[in-house]
Amino acid sequence: MTTTTTRFVQLAACAAAALLAVAASGAAAQGVGSVITQAVFNSMLPNRDNSLCPARGFYTYDAFIAAANSFPAFGTSGGSAELIRRELAAFFGQTSHETTGGTRGSSDQFQWGYCFKEEINKATSPPYYGRGPIQLTGQSNYQAAGNALGLDLVGNPDLVSTDAVVSFKTAIWFWMTAQGNKPSCHDVILGRWTP
Repeated sequence: MTTTTTRFVQLAACAAAALLAVAASGAAAQGVGSVITQAVFNSMLPNRDNSLCPARGFYTYDAFIAAANSFPAFGTSGGSAELIRRELAAFFGQTSHETTGGTRGSSDQFQWGYCFKEEINKATSPPYYGRGPIQLTGQSNYQAAGNALGLDLVGNPDLVSTDAVVSFKTAIWFWMTAQGNKPSCHDVILGRWTP
């Protein structure tokens, strides 16, 4: 990871945490929408609808909330407002990084992410190249996500880049699910796993 990329991820996570500080205390009772309001979502992802972004209009607040509601523990089960904010900030920091398309510099309109819904060169594991906010990649991940979501993502991998709710669901599924010898991001962020 380059110094610029590392700095971007750190700044994105800090900005997201600052924006989330306002509402996290009611998340467990009211769901992710009590922390990630439409205004917070728009503030965190200011360039997602930039006319130069290939994913313009795809990543919507409503799609995020619909997907998040399918995972009741996501962004609600940290036990404290601080941990809830930390998890959501980390999720948006990671997914913002994954959807920059390879930021070229600090003035690049893609730097805050959510500009790409699929891998630019589509060279990684075709036809199971990176798609969605987490850039789901590889047939085994498409199979596991599809099984968990009740969808045929192996037979129709494009669903991850054509249906915004499915796209967010795959990202949240990946975030919430331990895989092989890797713990889930959710458990790591909440301190429920130690090496």
